[in-house]
Amino acid sequence: MQPYFFPYLGHFALIASTDAWVVFDITQYTPKTWMSRNRVLHPKEGWNYVSVPLSNASISIRTSEARVMDLEKSRASVLGKLSHYRGKAPYYRAVEKLVRETMQDGGDASLTRLNVRGLQAVCDYLALPFNYRICSEIDLPLPDAMGAGEWAPTICALFGASGYVNPAGGRDLFDPADFASRNIGLEFLTFAPFSYDTGDYRFEPGLSILDVLMWNSPEAVVEALRSGTTLNRCDGAR
Repeated sequence: MQPYFFPYLGHFALIASTDAWVVFDITQYTPKTWMSRNRVLHPKEGWNYVSVPLSNASISIRTSEARVMDLEKSRASVLGKLSHYRGKAPYYRAVEKLVRETMQDGGDASLTRLNVRGLQAVCDYLALPFNYRICSEIDLPLPDAMGAGEWAPTICALFGASGYVNPAGGRDLFDPADFASRNIGLEFLTFAPFSYDTGDYRFEPGLSILDVLMWNSPEAVVEALRSGTTLNRCDGAR
């Protein structure tokens, strides 16, 4: 999967359903996607973006080459947009600490690395195993050109994987025969909507994991991941 910025809860349902995670950062970067921004509650109504502006956002670079413009300023902006949760959300302090540690200015401006730190921090907080490899840092013998649905079975085969899990929304991207010919099982994950109490705010679905963690204990979030996840195996016929 691409490296997303504090993604929604369903992304962690996918992590919880896998033994190994490949951070897919070797293809063309797409600006204004979930890789550089996400959504949290607005202090008055609805939601607003939290984001990390890049110094080189362009479709002419690979995702692995994307660099955060000013990590310290981005951290201050994100924390500022979360500050209205203070005194209202029961787990505000824990989430604030998680964001501070993820976005601390350590000299590494890589967007991929920042987002992986975010995934790791959330997984540590929830006690979820997160066994990841960053694709751009692995010398994989990949063909020069591949279609969008060819990357996953090819990389799975190079890793010796027995199965691959993808969100159900990406079902049309893949030809099950590409996996079956390599003896790789193909499963699609559906994650049920998770609603929770947001105090005086109106609940907004599908927000960043940061919002979920503000209002729910780690145990409640893990239970939501367990109970809301359904895996459907796909056979070799499209």
